Amino acid sequence: IIFLSLLLLLLFHSTYCMLLGWVESPGYPSGYLPYASLNWSRCAPKGHALSIRFIHLDLEDSHNCENDAVKIFSNGKLISILCGTKEFEELQTTVNPSLFSSPGGCLTLLFHSDFSNTKRHTGFRGFYSIQDFDECEDDSINRCSQFCHNFIGGYRCSCRHGYHLDKDSHTCTVSCNEDLSGLNRGDISSPSWPGSYAENANCRYTISVDSHFQVELQFSDVFDVEQDPDGQCIDALRIETPSGTLGPFCGETPPPSPFPTHASEITISFTSDGSGTNKGFSLHFTTRGAVCPAMVTSDSTVTPQKAEYNRGEIVTVTCSVGYVLNNDKGIQTMKSEFTATCQSTGTWTPSYTCELVDCGFPDIPEDGVLQLVGSDDPNTKYKNEIQFNCSSKYYTLQGDDTFICSASGEWISVHGNAELPKCLPVCGMPQQLTTGERILGGRNAKLGEIPWQLLIKAPRRGGASLINDQWAVTAAHVVDGFENSPLEVYGGLIDGRTTNTQGAHSLVGERIIIHPGYTKGHEQERTDYNNDIALVRFSSRVKLGPNLLPICLPERNSGVMENEQGTVSGWGETEKRGPSALLKYAHITAYSLKECQRTPELKPNKPMIFTDNMFCAGDTGKDSCKGDSGGPFVLPMLSGRGPYSLAGIVSWGEPCRSFQTARKNRGYYTKVENYVEWIKQTIERVEKEES
Repeated sequence: IIFLSLLLLLLFHSTYCMLLGWVESPGYPSGYLPYASLNWSRCAPKGHALSIRFIHLDLEDSHNCENDAVKIFSNGKLISILCGTKEFEELQTTVNPSLFSSPGGCLTLLFHSDFSNTKRHTGFRGFYSIQDFDECEDDSINRCSQFCHNFIGGYRCSCRHGYHLDKDSHTCTVSCNEDLSGLNRGDISSPSWPGSYAENANCRYTISVDSHFQVELQFSDVFDVEQDPDGQCIDALRIETPSGTLGPFCGETPPPSPFPTHASEITISFTSDGSGTNKGFSLHFTTRGAVCPAMVTSDSTVTPQKAEYNRGEIVTVTCSVGYVLNNDKGIQTMKSEFTATCQSTGTWTPSYTCELVDCGFPDIPEDGVLQLVGSDDPNTKYKNEIQFNCSSKYYTLQGDDTFICSASGEWISVHGNAELPKCLPVCGMPQQLTTGERILGGRNAKLGEIPWQLLIKAPRRGGASLINDQWAVTAAHVVDGFENSPLEVYGGLIDGRTTNTQGAHSLVGERIIIHPGYTKGHEQERTDYNNDIALVRFSSRVKLGPNLLPICLPERNSGVMENEQGTVSGWGETEKRGPSALLKYAHITAYSLKECQRTPELKPNKPMIFTDNMFCAGDTGKDSCKGDSGGPFVLPMLSGRGPYSLAGIVSWGEPCRSFQTARKNRGYYTKVENYVEWIKQTIERVEKEES
């Protein structure tokens, strides 16, 4: 044993000696050269600190030690930077006392010199060594609740008489756990009663009696358990039963006596912190025959109401407003009432619970336009609020934005509406301002100037107008005969030749619905274009943007007034007698009813039929033409940001002789205001079928 002790002492001493010595600047004491450097680092063992004590310092002096300097770091943190010349006494009093590492930490010394000095400086010299660190004097390390004892390389805690050291080796506590099972009566008190109770106490007293009996507690009048000025428990007494924990109790007022626990097995726990001089508590426990408590489950009322119930008595339990029953599988039933029977063991059967109504996550469309504000996982219980908005500026919220979880389990808006809001596309509001320039006799449109304009390329060329993010409207004769063929439609472009370029939107028309009042037939033989309107549903939602936005539908009875100017657009024939490669538009004027009724004879001796579902418009040298069919006539005339509405659809007209610009042209348009209800009802019906 003596040999082993000597061996350990020699081993420690050799390790200790390795961590002491001198650290000097290069060339000391003869002086260091320009561009000299030193990088030195040492670490102390656990429970020790490393120090450096300078005995000499002679370096070039400079502002903030910018030139020659020695820097000392503790665990990477700069603790000192030195330059110039300091006497030994100054080093001892102002520099060396701060050059310590943390316990078990490291010191690093960096030295550098710049390119030149006016005179040769001798440099620096310091002695480094390790020494024991007194953990008991450092409150950030010493966690002993009572006594701390330092030794070389560490420290140890101890306790006063009557206490023992807990498992953490730092906290002094008392032995106060006691099993009182099988006793029908007895006394329990806090440690050291009636004196001040012990600090850091964690006492547990267990009582267990026959299942047909219950434990009843009688507290003494003296009750003194520490609490803060706000009434919060610092130390605490708790009574744990199979149905839940009663308490915490603290302050100077004891729990009411007698105190029925309504349980045959209880645990009384008492905890205290590390300070205070309070007296604590004392109680006497007895047993009595089992009875059922007045409360069957929390957040409910009981009928009939009594202080306690005997075996066989039946009550009706009604959950509070905003609460519903959870069955024995933990599933909400949306029922709020059940009957329960008192058992001989003092328990109620069945033992359902009343839980807050959970409205669940609202059924939001998967298109990603309507979204919840804030958290992706909102609280969905009774009286919780959620708020909606639209994820894109090209949509506007229709309906209330704030909803509350109601007692019925439904989301109800602050104004009492059960229907969730919708995000409707902003219509008739182009982002690109119209320049006012004046298709036949028209001007080229700029990208985004007429964002609702669509180009149908196949099976038959024509135009269409986007009316929301999944539907467009066109002329029936453009799609007549192609109801079972996919339409090749493009939007977000002005050059019809660049449908495959970036920015152009390729849209697939998967469903075509022609107005039921439209008479189908060969266009060459047609004299009747009444009800010349059709709807096109796209296979997926259109991604709206500055160059692709819907046009508004007109208000019912809004009318197209005589001499009112609107704008017609399309890729139809121009003065060059061929389809236009670029989208063109023109401002034209609505004619009088009398003028429109003088229909041209497009077929010999077969005048065209004019109905109340049409209007006509044109101007000298300006009109829609072949290839513009299905395109939009909008009001008011394009001149700013809108809003604009779809007043007409290019339907038919006299031949484009207006290539002779001296003559007024006359085109006929489907009057959209007469079909607004049909459009809305058809879309609603189809979308309901899809869902």
